[in-house]
Amino acid sequence: MRIKKTKELYFITDNSYGDRTSFIHTIEEVLRAGVGLIQLREKNTEGRELLALARRVKSLCDQYNVPLIIDDRLDVALLAGCGVHLGQSDLPIAEARRVLPPDTIIGATTKTVPQALEAAAAGADYLGVGAIYQTKTKVKTIFTSVDTLKEICEQVNIPVFAIGGLNETNLDILRPASAIQGICVVSAIMQAADPYAKTLAIKQALKDLFD
Repeated sequence: MRIKKTKELYFITDNSYGDRTSFIHTIEEVLRAGVGLIQLREKNTEGRELLALARRVKSLCDQYNVPLIIDDRLDVALLAGCGVHLGQSDLPIAEARRVLPPDTIIGATTKTVPQALEAAAAGADYLGVGAIYQTKTKVKTIFTSVDTLKEICEQVNIPVFAIGGLNETNLDILRPASAIQGICVVSAIMQAADPYAKTLAIKQALKDLFD
């Protein structure tokens, strides 16, 4: 399963919002609304529980032909048959590529042009670049300018997703970086009373931005 060529909304989970039932409901709703990718980002979930959750979420994603990416945990990604997303302090991309099946999606977090070039050369399939705005998922937000985001898009030949505090009301800042593949969203959807409607609203805002 590969990343689509169209502009995509990339949903990243955060289990600090609500219980497991509402968590699964949110995933079902964003899939129903047409999200393009999902990343299971569960920093405080232990290995066995995370593997069981990954398998459950992957079964949902497979129904919609949506790739599931596991944050950080190469072991869980391998066992669940998912992609993996690696940060700057995680395992090297080249090492992960040697372990995982050939068609596995590997994503990387980058904040600078040199980091982006290094990740692309190492075999990353896509980049998550930011934070564009203040984000609640990081204790200390390190920002990436839109100029840097634009330059990264120009310098690499793999999909680039903007991340960090993005929602349907504040995407206009991304207009100069029209080559991005899409945006990553966490809190705006996880906190939404109606994740289906919120996903549709963000998708429409993304479409309106670049149409």
